[in-house]
Amino acid sequence: MELYLDTANLTEIREIASWGVLSGVTTNPSLIAKEGRPFEETIREICRVVQGPVSAEVTALEAPAMVEQGRRLAALDEHVVVKLPTTQEGLKACKVLSSEGIPVNMTLIFSANQALLAARAGARYLSPFLGRVDDISWDGTELLREIVEIVQIHDLPVRVIAASIRHPRHVTEAALLGADIATMPYAVFKQLLNHPLTEIGLKRFMEDWEKAKL
Repeated sequence: MELYLDTANLTEIREIASWGVLSGVTTNPSLIAKEGRPFEETIREICRVVQGPVSAEVTALEAPAMVEQGRRLAALDEHVVVKLPTTQEGLKACKVLSSEGIPVNMTLIFSANQALLAARAGARYLSPFLGRVDDISWDGTELLREIVEIVQIHDLPVRVIAASIRHPRHVTEAALLGADIATMPYAVFKQLLNHPLTEIGLKRFMEDWEKAKL
C-alpha cells in the first residue's frame, strides 16, 4: 500500500519526502487556501517535490466548468490528478476527462454504489472517506472493505485511496483490507513512526554502548 500526504504545506511534504516513503499527495482548495499561496504555483511546486501523483481539486459545480478546470489543472504538470466530487456533474466530467487520458480521482465517496459509479465513469482513483463515515456512527473500514472487494471481484481498473484518515489504526486497517493507497494528514504520518518502546530501546542501546566504551 502506498502512502500519501493529505496537505498543501510544502514544509510538511519536503520532510516526509526526505524519508523516502512518500508516493503522492492529495490536496483540496481548503488546504491550499490555508497556505496563503497562489493555487497553481502551489500545485506545481508540490509536483516538483513529490514526483508522483498529486490530486488537485476543481471548484466548479457544473460538468462543463469542471472539465475546463480539469484540463487546465492537468496542463500544470504531468503528475497532476484531477480531483472531482462524486456527484452527477462530477461523473459527467470524469467521463470526459478520463476519455482524454487525464487521470481522475473521484472524492467524497461515502457508499460502495458511489464508488461503482465512479469506476464506471472512468475514474483512476476512488477516495472513500473513512473518518467522516465514522463520524455518523457507521464503520468507515466496512465501507472500505466493500469497495475493495467490489473492485477485486470485477477487476475494475481503479486504485482505492483510503481517505479521511484520523489515526494510525486507520492506516493499518486500510493496508489489511487491501487499499492501494492511504492518504493522511502530516500529524498522522508522523505517528506511524513513533513508538515509546522504540525510543526506550534506543536509549538503552546507547547507554550500554557508553558503558562498553569505558
